[in-house]
Amino acid sequence: MEKKDLKPVIVFQYFEEVCQVPRPSKKEEKIRAYLLDFAQKHGLHARTDDAGNVLIEKPASRGKENLKTVILQSHMDMVCEKNKDTQHNFETDPIETYIDGEWLRARGTTLGADNGIGMAAELALLASDDVEHGPVQCLFTVDEETGLTGAFALKEGFMKGDILINLDSEDEGELFIGCAGGAGTTAVFPCPMTHAPEGYFFFRVVVKGLTGGHSGDDINKNRANANKLLNRYLVQLMRKYDLRLCEIDGGNLHNAIPREAYAVCAVPMENKESVRVDLNVYLSEVENEYAVTEPNLQMDLESEAPRAEVMEVADMKRFLLSIYAVHNGVYAMSQDIAGLVETSSNLASVKQGKGELTVVTSQRSSILSSREDMSMMVSAAFLLGGASVSTGDGYPGWKPNPSSEILHIAVESYKRLFGTEPKVKAIHAGLECGLFLEKYPSLDMVSFGPTLRGVHSPDERMLIPTVDKFWRHLLDVLAHIPAKS
Repeated sequence: MEKKDLKPVIVFQYFEEVCQVPRPSKKEEKIRAYLLDFAQKHGLHARTDDAGNVLIEKPASRGKENLKTVILQSHMDMVCEKNKDTQHNFETDPIETYIDGEWLRARGTTLGADNGIGMAAELALLASDDVEHGPVQCLFTVDEETGLTGAFALKEGFMKGDILINLDSEDEGELFIGCAGGAGTTAVFPCPMTHAPEGYFFFRVVVKGLTGGHSGDDINKNRANANKLLNRYLVQLMRKYDLRLCEIDGGNLHNAIPREAYAVCAVPMENKESVRVDLNVYLSEVENEYAVTEPNLQMDLESEAPRAEVMEVADMKRFLLSIYAVHNGVYAMSQDIAGLVETSSNLASVKQGKGELTVVTSQRSSILSSREDMSMMVSAAFLLGGASVSTGDGYPGWKPNPSSEILHIAVESYKRLFGTEPKVKAIHAGLECGLFLEKYPSLDMVSFGPTLRGVHSPDERMLIPTVDKFWRHLLDVLAHIPAKS
């Protein structure tokens, strides 16, 4: 199969166009210009708000003018992750897509189907002249991935609709009617440096090859966290030898499970061979622990040129033990919805700056008080280690409404089209829907999309046959929107 043969043609056409436009979070200028130019070419009314969100309106098709107005919504930005050996500038280079069996992938980078495929479906609808629908407004928000900035900044009156269909879900055949709320907790540790001791062996230890993934949707899949794996090894060394830490780095994005991390360390020269043996033993242990979820796990140790400075020992110990103690992964499962993660935390990144170490984590929960408790638990581990800690205001969850009219329409549509019942679920990942409800409390909402896997990592891929089902479902739902009361 070649890309020109992908169906539905119009959706994949616009997805490929979207992939040609750089759109990192907080740098959506190029994709916004593309959207406004698209609207002008198709004679559609478009406007932007102060945050940079774009709304494009399309009148109803003939005979459908009295239907309720539907808002279709996706976000412009994408997570920009790449493999270490991939040369790619997300601010200037297009995403290079290719077909791998039934999957569409990108070469060495995130694909950006989260949420480029939602954008493509909206553009396809706006460009089509053979689709029956009532009044439609297409909302494209900015900076969903790093701060939900566009949704936070959305003002009352910018859009006018009765129903909102969010196109940012990742499992075809599943309808989402609720999501977790979340917040980020950041710790800044002092990192005073001192002269490196004489007669020490300097080495670099690297964790790589991990699966990674979305810190909400994939947190319950027992995937390893590179920061945690690296730290666990360093603490083992610290307990046996006079370990010194020179440099440490791991992870990048608050909403991605970190796949790679490294540290530059030193031990007395007599322990040179011991640390290699210890690594082999440790690697065999973690390979056994993650045999199913991390088949490509690697840990390498290489000698390093002596460094002039190392971290003060007392501060190093407090830092490493805090990282060891802080919770990572699922904390509680929902008591209301089987299989739904209720509360979790992700140790997202460790970055070293001048005189300090910054650790970024994110907490999620479908219960606000539980999210606050999780954030405090994470903060406590860092505070005991001597860090200064801050937790952001976060974003609200979306409480499920099983009696939703648009949910009923979407369920009946799916059954009619495909002869099977869709699954109705809530998701542990954050969606912008909770924030929309704060500004537009009367909105009736549902979320669905095609099947994506490996989002927020270079393994991101989209299951091609599900795009056609997603598109057909969306069109059928729009054809069955009720009239205004």
